[in-house]
Amino acid sequence: VLRGFSFGLAIVIILKQLPGVLGVQADGDVVHLVPGLLARAGQWNGRGAGLCAAALLLLFLLRRRQRWPAGLIVIALGIGAGRWLDLPGHGVALVGAIDVSLAMPVLPRLTQEEWTHLAELAFALALILYAESYGAIRSFALKHGDAVAPERDLLALGAANVLAGLLQAMPVGAGYSATSANEAAGATSRLAGLVAAAVVGVIVLTLLPLVALTPVPVLAAVVIHAVSHTLNPVSLQPYFAWRRDRLLVLAAIAGVLLFGVLDGLLVAIAISLLLMLRRLSRPGMSVLGRLGDSHDYVKLALHRDARAQPELLILRLDEPLFFVNAERSLHLARAMLEERAGPLRKVILSLEESPDLDGSSVEALREFAVFVRRQGLALGLARLKEPACSVLQLALRDMLTVQGGPVLLLSGLSVAEAVRRLDDATPAK
Repeated sequence: VLRGFSFGLAIVIILKQLPGVLGVQADGDVVHLVPGLLARAGQWNGRGAGLCAAALLLLFLLRRRQRWPAGLIVIALGIGAGRWLDLPGHGVALVGAIDVSLAMPVLPRLTQEEWTHLAELAFALALILYAESYGAIRSFALKHGDAVAPERDLLALGAANVLAGLLQAMPVGAGYSATSANEAAGATSRLAGLVAAAVVGVIVLTLLPLVALTPVPVLAAVVIHAVSHTLNPVSLQPYFAWRRDRLLVLAAIAGVLLFGVLDGLLVAIAISLLLMLRRLSRPGMSVLGRLGDSHDYVKLALHRDARAQPELLILRLDEPLFFVNAERSLHLARAMLEERAGPLRKVILSLEESPDLDGSSVEALREFAVFVRRQGLALGLARLKEPACSVLQLALRDMLTVQGGPVLLLSGLSVAEAVRRLDDATPAK
């Protein structure tokens, strides 16, 4: 989801630069932005588009010289070109004056209605900031083989935004375009953040009048160049080669483009959860047999040397048991038990894939245990994790020592040990 989100977000960022480049008004999400731009094709400013193209070409040429500050060079040349060619006189917008004032930390004085409205906006903004920030963090960590610490990153973002709020500053996040620009400039350590902060401080104190003269198409070119690294289909190729999660990647890209940043991310997450539930809802049940004279019990369908044990049926749930698949899985176990040819006295159900059990699963297991007992069979629940074993001890306590059909809870033991203990608990007839 994050890979697709990052890819789609890069497209959105690039498309959002086009109105400033072309000198036309077009707002809204991508679905409305692109038709709006096309509808105003006759109003496009050719000089702005040409300036952006020239700046992009120079940026890509300077990419080979990583030690050169390509962005700074292009912006400086753009300022010079703007004054020489009188770009404002030809309809090319400049960044304009930036009002900078030093604010003291203060708590805002708002009405209850304003606080309510602010809380709604803050919730959505927090999701967007964290989604974009973690998307950038995760994507670039994967790209460079670095580890991530989501809790630490979330704490840093929270602290930064609290401080920004007290100083009446803009919301703070690890913006994707800024992160891409940082990487494109050759940043390799945390020191890059301190250097960038120092440079911004110097610019704010000394160069703001010059920054105001930066042509908007040149600034757009710097942003487009920074995020263009992300528009590499190679990063998505493994999901298609593995034939895994292709739909999720495409859904995340399409969601961001069609529904916007926040809604697109939520749509992709929802699809991810639905696909996971769909996969887990399909009951997978394996019949195990003993591999030769060893203590290994393996899937009969995969190992020709494995043999089923006489008077014993060993089943293993291949997916975690929970409310979505509990009824269907244990109904399948009943059907396999009834279809077993030859005499049968004992049944073992391995729950190694289920570290814990919800209420629906416990109820379904209790009904299965009653069914097995009515068949006059012994039941062993093997490979139980501690949480699952604890709840089953409470749910099945009236059946744990029933004569003629005991139910054994075998916590943490192998299937081989479960077979031995069930043999000891079940007298031979």
